[in-house]
Amino acid sequence: MSERILVCVAWPYSDGSIHVGGVGGVYLPADIFARYHRAKGNEVLMVSGSDVHGTPITIKAEQEGKTPAQIAEFYHKEFLDTWRRLGITFDLFTNTDTLNHVQVVQDIFLKLLEKGYIFKDSVPQPYCPKCRRFLPDRYVEGTCPHCSDTGARGDQCDQCGKPLNASELIKPRCRQCGTTPEFRPTEHFFLKLSAFNERLLEWVKRQSHWRSNVINFTIRYLEDGLKDRAITRDIEWGVPIPIEGYEHKRIYVWFEAVIGYLSATKEWAKLTGNPEKWRDFWQKDCRSYYFLGKDNIAFHTIIWPAELMGYGGLNLPYDVPANEFMTIEGRKFSKSHNWGVWMPDYLDNYAPDPLRYLLSANMPETSDTDFSWREYVRRNNDELVATWGNLVNRVLTFTYKNFEGKVPSSTGTDEQSRQLDALSVEIFKDVDNYLSRCEFKQAISRAMSLAHEANRYLDAKAPWKVIKTDRQAAANSLYTAISIISALKTMLYPFLPFTSQKLHEYLGCEGKVEDSGWKINIPKPGQKLLEPKALFTKLDEEIIEKETRKLGH
Repeated sequence: MSERILVCVAWPYSDGSIHVGGVGGVYLPADIFARYHRAKGNEVLMVSGSDVHGTPITIKAEQEGKTPAQIAEFYHKEFLDTWRRLGITFDLFTNTDTLNHVQVVQDIFLKLLEKGYIFKDSVPQPYCPKCRRFLPDRYVEGTCPHCSDTGARGDQCDQCGKPLNASELIKPRCRQCGTTPEFRPTEHFFLKLSAFNERLLEWVKRQSHWRSNVINFTIRYLEDGLKDRAITRDIEWGVPIPIEGYEHKRIYVWFEAVIGYLSATKEWAKLTGNPEKWRDFWQKDCRSYYFLGKDNIAFHTIIWPAELMGYGGLNLPYDVPANEFMTIEGRKFSKSHNWGVWMPDYLDNYAPDPLRYLLSANMPETSDTDFSWREYVRRNNDELVATWGNLVNRVLTFTYKNFEGKVPSSTGTDEQSRQLDALSVEIFKDVDNYLSRCEFKQAISRAMSLAHEANRYLDAKAPWKVIKTDRQAAANSLYTAISIISALKTMLYPFLPFTSQKLHEYLGCEGKVEDSGWKINIPKPGQKLLEPKALFTKLDEEIIEKETRKLGH
């Protein structure tokens, strides 16, 4: 029986290109998971969009002398191109500047206000006397009161992950001019987070399937006690407050961006011609998964669930498989220092699947991991080219040349062949289990272990030698090898969609890989093959120095 799966993916700020760390930590795992469930025949909806209201966009606009809308539009278009070329299969990738999003955010705001979960209060906000304006949270930097990191912002400390208010920072300074801000009273709307503390703690403690880093961080934060937080700011770029008298204030990004998962689902439903279809994913039996980096955990396990609880009648997150961070050549990613591998640049020069493979095999699921060009080249050459690609190429090329371009008939199997077939079934079940639990690193490692075993089997059987004396014995071993390759095609499809689709066609199969279902599909004897070509290209080690030299420039 099919399931309903909602894949919610963190919304990138549209102030710069997508970098390799974001792909490995957020967008790739979401895509792997969605592809896997589609292949299983489940009803999958994967949504996200560009966050165009965050202060990073206004900061970028001021730096470049453009409007926030111009910056947001440029990068939104670039994101869409990146997803297409990298094979990230959103059902809808929208943005937070749509009328639909504004309406959904305002509806939630008004309902929470009506229920008493939003209230007005006067609060001191940072005001820069030199810039002569109230400062949004990200315009204030200082020392974190929890971990003493000196680069904390007025909304959050990236080092320890804790949400902050600007007033909590030690030695606060204006990001623009460095002046110490004054804290002046201004009226704002607050979300009464304290009202949800016990309900959230009780709910979170029941989520035994969550990753330990996610559940431990969330419980620790809830046990410290939630504080009510202002959800509006003195800015003019963002979702308007739907009440008269507040024309120069906006609903703040940390409150409204998470609502994008719901608004995107509603927008998708309208676009499909069935406006009420969104209810299937939010009010009926459906498991929702939220993919994000560890710096966003609190917003998805505390703030968004609190909004959902307050509104009522909407599904809470089923799982939040947040990843740790990915460093670049041993250093933390930095836009300001150009320390990163940017996706438009990568995709202009290299194929998508080798990167998808490296990031899957090195995914930061339980601890921070590192991207290096040396490791990229090594895994491409040793594992994709020499192991998986070599297995496919030598089996299909030899079969195509010696058996009239068709899958050979098998008259029976020996013990070695039966053991390999049994191992294939066992590994397929393991990969299925890992993928269902969002353990992508384990899944791809297990699948590749079968490719290694198949190569050993092929070396032992040596059909290129045996064919000279026993053509049928060679046919039998090739049929077994083709069966294993076909099983691996399905297992590796969520990770390597482009090359898996090519292999699907080389095996003489029609349509898309996922249309064949999440099962081992053994080609029939006599099935016509397409003339195979190499799936992967060996990379010259010179690119290691060339690409590493680009960093920081």
